[in-house]
Amino acid sequence: MSETEDVRDYEVVVVGGGPAGIQTALYTTRLGHDTVVVDRGGGRAAMMLDTHNVIGVPEHTSGNEFLQTAQEQIESYGADVVRDFIVEAERTDDGRFRLVGNDAEFRADRVVLGVGFNDERPDPPVPRTGKGLHYCLHCDAYMFIDRPVYVMGAGEAAAHVAMIMLNFTDDVDILLRGDAPEWSDETDEQLRGHPIGIVEAEITGMQKSDDGWLKAFEFDDGTVRQYRGGFPMYGSNYNDALAEQLGCELNDDGTVVVSDSMETTVEGVYAVGDITPGHNQIPVAMGKGAQAGIDIHYGLREFPRDLKTLRATGPVGADEVPSTGGRVRAAAAEFEEARAPPIEPADPEPADDD
Repeated sequence: MSETEDVRDYEVVVVGGGPAGIQTALYTTRLGHDTVVVDRGGGRAAMMLDTHNVIGVPEHTSGNEFLQTAQEQIESYGADVVRDFIVEAERTDDGRFRLVGNDAEFRADRVVLGVGFNDERPDPPVPRTGKGLHYCLHCDAYMFIDRPVYVMGAGEAAAHVAMIMLNFTDDVDILLRGDAPEWSDETDEQLRGHPIGIVEAEITGMQKSDDGWLKAFEFDDGTVRQYRGGFPMYGSNYNDALAEQLGCELNDDGTVVVSDSMETTVEGVYAVGDITPGHNQIPVAMGKGAQAGIDIHYGLREFPRDLKTLRATGPVGADEVPSTGGRVRAAAAEFEEARAPPIEPADPEPADDD
């Protein structure tokens, strides 16, 4: 593996600074473990123009604003956030982990993979992501109630998403863009039992409204069709290279196999967020991150010591507690001091006049 002069040691290294990874780091840091989030930047959440379906976060909050606030929050608790791209990972002979980035090397007792996936983008011309091009049905369908909608693609997923969108609008087209349908005969029969247009022509041009949103597509058959927006359904590419290097088992679709605690098939390695099976939603990802953070704490915390250890080594010494890392303790003291004045000793009880 490559070498770097900058070696940084932590209890927990979280690879990926999306909602799942940052949520994991929030828990591990507040539970006293020295944690770093190594984030390359970008990601699906960063592309969001507006944040949907997250309680307490208003719609006008962009993905970048959401993530910036989250990063500042975990840093205030004592976590580090480092901009780097991890390219190699391995378990070392001492049972710990070594992760090599472009700029630094990290050592850790636990590794959390929050690396997500990349959506397959359609060929241009297409509108800007978030202004007519959307990847999350559960997030964005609400915006298209009673609006004309397209679904791009020729596979099973495109057919089913088009039928689902009839719950929100009566104006839905599937845009094949010159490709032949690949869905099954049963799906074809089901699809044709719903009022959905199937457009075979390729897109040759695009019209936008004054606000930058998609207005219409132009097709090579000479037609122009109006749409407010829609969903490309061309699949996803999971960022599973590090999981494979560490020996984690993968599912057939490229997601990482995890337990209920979000631990992978490799002890000490966790995966959270969109790289794991389930709905690709911010609240779901955050829940997975919280679960991983709590489970990591169970494995790393020093106390209570079990009876076997106590009998072998004797009682816990006063110099062994607390077990919280020095950086986290210092950050906690600073955090609490900023919120409230320091605790002063109580006044002595007045003497009894009698």
